[in-house]
Amino acid sequence: MARTAVAVTDLTAATSVADPAGTTADPTNGHTITGARPEVLAVRVKNTTGGALNAILRAGTFPLAESSGQGDLTVSVGAGATVFISPSESARFLQNDGSISLDLQAGFTGTVTAFKVNRR
Repeated sequence: MARTAVAVTDLTAATSVADPAGTTADPTNGHTITGARPEVLAVRVKNTTGGALNAILRAGTFPLAESSGQGDLTVSVGAGATVFISPSESARFLQNDGSISLDLQAGFTGTVTAFKVNRR
């Protein structure tokens, strides 16, 4: 199964960025995010269904993600709600190809948006 790519919007210091529409949720294939380390990545998940469903940030693969044994991070997204999954650590979530994997519970509709946060 080929994962659906999520574009990363760069939040550069001292500038404005239009709110991106995001990538259509794909609970069948899941999502992959590339181009940003987990420490500077925030993921916005918008649920447009009538019930709470889960977004799952998948644990990475060892040896690259040495803390992958902590497992996945599952976040409940309420009906009609939007959540931000804040920056996380490479040691837990980085896949062997340098990407981040996000899966959505079956029946999930909405959008997924990734933001690269400029840290000084």
